[in-house]
Amino acid sequence: MDRSVDGTERRLRPPSLFLMLAEARGVLELNSSLLLSPLLMQAPKGDGHPVLALPGFLASDLSMAPMRRYLKELGYDAYAWNMGRNFGGISSRRAALRDLLKRVHEATGRKVSIIGWSLGGVYARDLALQMPELVRSIITLGSPFADDIRATNATRLYELLSGEGVDDIPEIRTAIAGDMPVPTTSIYSRTDGIVNWRTSRVRPSATAENIEVHFASHIGLGVNPAALWAIADRLAQPEGEFRHFDRSGPFAIAYGPPEQALS
Repeated sequence: MDRSVDGTERRLRPPSLFLMLAEARGVLELNSSLLLSPLLMQAPKGDGHPVLALPGFLASDLSMAPMRRYLKELGYDAYAWNMGRNFGGISSRRAALRDLLKRVHEATGRKVSIIGWSLGGVYARDLALQMPELVRSIITLGSPFADDIRATNATRLYELLSGEGVDDIPEIRTAIAGDMPVPTTSIYSRTDGIVNWRTSRVRPSATAENIEVHFASHIGLGVNPAALWAIADRLAQPEGEFRHFDRSGPFAIAYGPPEQALS
């Protein structure tokens, strides 16, 4: 939670109604990526390692199909989660997600990078904590894992459909909000209309970073061209190495300034 000027705690608020209504611009972000596909294909090529894509709340594998297709064209072995529509359930999904990660690892013989969009990013962080030996890196997109995670426009619906309250698993919630045992990138936007952007930021460190994408929507973040470029750049890092994102690429103007890593 944030603190007010008098030192008392105050809850974060979900994004405004204006930002939520502006989420319709996600269609424009997809169209922009299609238009800029020749430029996006100039991103660093992949080394063939497996990448698991986890969709957001109420979304299915279809939502991440453009990203998976892009990553396959760059040379990655991209996997869908194949669990239908994501109706939530951090606790109830844990065993199935562990099994999925094991299957991908066993099928490829390599550590797996995990990309999670929104709630999918919360799953990704939980997997990295449970099975770090199988995870190469994680990338989250507009995922509410830090600070006051109730500050979203989907909290009540999540609790209704998943049957889980966001405060029901405090020990898991605290762990997910902390530092990760693997290289971590959080991509977020201050114009997210579903999730308060403050809940999507990691503590910067030598192996953890935030990348802000200007003017991106929540539902368009996974198909936003600047976000896709950043994802490709992050995945291209050699296993066991991590460097902070270089914002001098073709979409440099779309990113916020880099943050200082904490010692």
